[in-house]
Amino acid sequence: MATATLKRPREDTEVRPSHTRTTGHSQQPAHKKRNISQRSQPDDELQTETEPRLDKTRKVLVTTTHRADVVVQIVTGSYDRVLHGISATIPAQLLQQDEDSKQTNGSEDDPKVTFTDTFLFAAHTSSIRSLALSPSTENNKRLLATGSADERINLYSLSTTPLNQKSKSSSNGKPSLISTITSENPLNRTLGSLTHHSRPISTLHFPSKSKLFSSAEDNTIAITRTRDWVVLSTIKAPIPKPVGRPSGDTLAPGEVPAGVNDFAVHPSQKLMLSVGRGERCMRLWNLMTGKKAVVLQFSRELLAQAGEGKWGRGEGMKVLWSGDGEAFVVGFERGAVVFGVDSKARAVIRAEPKGVKLHQMRFMPRADGGEVLAVSTEDGRVLFYDISGLGEEVGEKELPTLSCLAELGGQEAGITSRIKDFEVLQLPLVAAASQPLIVITANSDGGVRLWALESDAISALGKSTDGDEVAEKHPEKVGRLLGTLETGNRITCLGAFVMDGDSKKTNEAANGAAGAEEEQNLGEEVELVEPISEDEDEDDDDGEEFTGLGD
Repeated sequence: MATATLKRPREDTEVRPSHTRTTGHSQQPAHKKRNISQRSQPDDELQTETEPRLDKTRKVLVTTTHRADVVVQIVTGSYDRVLHGISATIPAQLLQQDEDSKQTNGSEDDPKVTFTDTFLFAAHTSSIRSLALSPSTENNKRLLATGSADERINLYSLSTTPLNQKSKSSSNGKPSLISTITSENPLNRTLGSLTHHSRPISTLHFPSKSKLFSSAEDNTIAITRTRDWVVLSTIKAPIPKPVGRPSGDTLAPGEVPAGVNDFAVHPSQKLMLSVGRGERCMRLWNLMTGKKAVVLQFSRELLAQAGEGKWGRGEGMKVLWSGDGEAFVVGFERGAVVFGVDSKARAVIRAEPKGVKLHQMRFMPRADGGEVLAVSTEDGRVLFYDISGLGEEVGEKELPTLSCLAELGGQEAGITSRIKDFEVLQLPLVAAASQPLIVITANSDGGVRLWALESDAISALGKSTDGDEVAEKHPEKVGRLLGTLETGNRITCLGAFVMDGDSKKTNEAANGAAGAEEEQNLGEEVELVEPISEDEDEDDDDGEEFTGLGD
């Protein structure tokens, strides 16, 4: 028995290295030897020591196939002149939870969304009214444009890849009411400012990475080339006649309400729709020539069905093309009208209860390839409508009213403030059973919320359209709240994108840019320059003639 007790430890120390060498890792034997030696197990279990090792190896292989965490970059503008960049890290476990598992959450160990401040500064001298993000470029960058009532358009360059570095605490002895984590990206840069508009900026849009469209209250829509920031063309809308001044208008005598409220570029980038202040019509523009194509008047019957009363302004507030370009929506203060590609009205959208104001409209993709129209309201809801089943042209006196299929948020979710803006993002998750969607809402009280929404749920909503049945039942509650951040600012506009750039290239560029000039960092306050001059190395000079939107 004495020899048996002496040989057993020796056999144990000799078997461990021989087993660990089969894994192919040169630094693993010492680590595994310490872990195993710390176990307390009976003598008769020593011969089965290799079985838990193989199980551990299998577990490591399985975890490598799990989806990685998703990082979303959020940018908000506010009445307080503050431009706020937020990086939201969504754990993969949180996205995998279904409706049954979410009810068991609530412990401190449950995965939660982590919000990180990437930049926070006063970008303008007046309130920020609009912002736009360009499509991603080849060098993992996105352009950010912000428009304000100070008549300036500020330009920035944002990285699309999160840096693999430890976040720094934002306290450093200074209390913060917004967030406790900050992470500055040295690849975020300030590019300058554009001052070709003479009145407050109303809308900004990047139809492609090479063009920036901007509109203002000076009744102009400017088309700027992003390569050298030269204005290619300026579309001038006529000043409306001072007839039928809307109630509540506070302009001085002799002044006329004017300005472009919103515009929308057709997916083909050959046509554009615009709606303006003080006029009850929409204008169709030919972008190949830069000239007006046609003016479409809003009839009294159409405005009445859209919620515009006798003393209402009757002007379009929002306009939006569908993804396939076969329909567009014109939003009014308390309703919206869906038009076909032939500019004929098809249906009317009215939020319930009647009189609720609408703020923003977006099209959401469905798993079957269709689209659902999402509309935000002043009572904290996002309503979903299906416009794919609309029939042929009908008279404007008998337009059908679309029924709401589902709603997100609202009083039941504890949200009562108006949703000024929202974004819908598709997550590039290959292993997902259905393509998940992230809905990011921005409330006027400063709350930014992230919601998870499955695309197959949207498809099911679009198929349950049997007129009377949908009209009789209440809208279905959809969406799962992932996280909330209180920014402390009165948000006016929002933009977001999934940070899916090449991390290797970004980290290499970040290490090289760490010693660059600090005034170029987006997180610092810099003096914005005048309109950027034309590149001296440009071969062709096509800034004088506008020949369309080709890249």
